[in-house]
Amino acid sequence: MIALGPYVVGCATLVVAGLAKTRRPQDTARALGVLIPRLPLRMGGYGVRVAAGFEAVLGCVAMVEPRPVLAGGVAASYLAFAGYVAFARSRGGVLASCGCFGTPDTPATRTHVVVDLGLAAGAAAVAGAGPAGNLVTILGRQPLAGVPLLVLAGVGTALVIVTMTSLARLGSARALLSPRAAEGASRPPGP
Repeated sequence: MIALGPYVVGCATLVVAGLAKTRRPQDTARALGVLIPRLPLRMGGYGVRVAAGFEAVLGCVAMVEPRPVLAGGVAASYLAFAGYVAFARSRGGVLASCGCFGTPDTPATRTHVVVDLGLAAGAAAVAGAGPAGNLVTILGRQPLAGVPLLVLAGVGTALVIVTMTSLARLGSARALLSPRAAEGASRPPGP
């Protein structure tokens, strides 16, 4: 099943992001303030920790036991993330941080939406196919006992994280340094 690789990447990314948000929930709570303006930061931080813990557990369990209902949960998570980022961006600009990895400098970008939708599609394909067995039995049927799949999934997870963090920061910095941004900053306000 070709969607297994992106599915494992999506599950692993849920685990990494969920664990990061349980450690540092405040940036995600601030980002959620875009959707729920009256959400107290303290209450939001507690809610983020609970939701992030669920996210990490879902990613871990869904990776080990790729059942249709769990894969559907992974797909729904990524659709919700994509919807949130798209909504927040449509409300008048870029978020300083989406808080996805528990860091204050993870801007929400269009690329973030595209990656979320791709991971949702991979999870939806696995949910629809309903692979037989758990991760160990599935890997046993793969070439070289699944080692290439796991290595590529690890690389894919790292690339997703870099895309949503470092690449997003680079894009934000580049936008600040672009000639059009510099021109707008040096021009006096006009009528």
